[in-house]
Amino acid sequence: MSTRSSSSLVTFSNPFSLSGYPDELPAGEYEVVVEEELLQGLSFEAYRRTGTYLTVQSKGSKSGRTEMRPIDPKDFELAFQHDQALATLNIDSEAALSPQEE
Repeated sequence: MSTRSSSSLVTFSNPFSLSGYPDELPAGEYEVVVEEELLQGLSFEAYRRTGTYLTVQSKGSKSGRTEMRPIDPKDFELAFQHDQALATLNIDSEAALSPQEE
């Protein structure tokens, strides 16, 4: 069976958490890896997602190690949307507090 993977970088402006993991992750840039497999027997090429992973840098005594955590794409999307909403609120708050220039 043929498989493929793709990755993208996402930036969180605020600390966040994902269901299934007790620790809060710090704001920063994260790599998201999606793995898919080719569906056989179709008259056209189609893939099915088999896994989504978040690359997390270890802290403390395991500093320097990278961990690929399996994540639920829906939970991740909700966390990212929440972060974007918070970032927008922060920008609007700062703009309201800044003096007007003439």
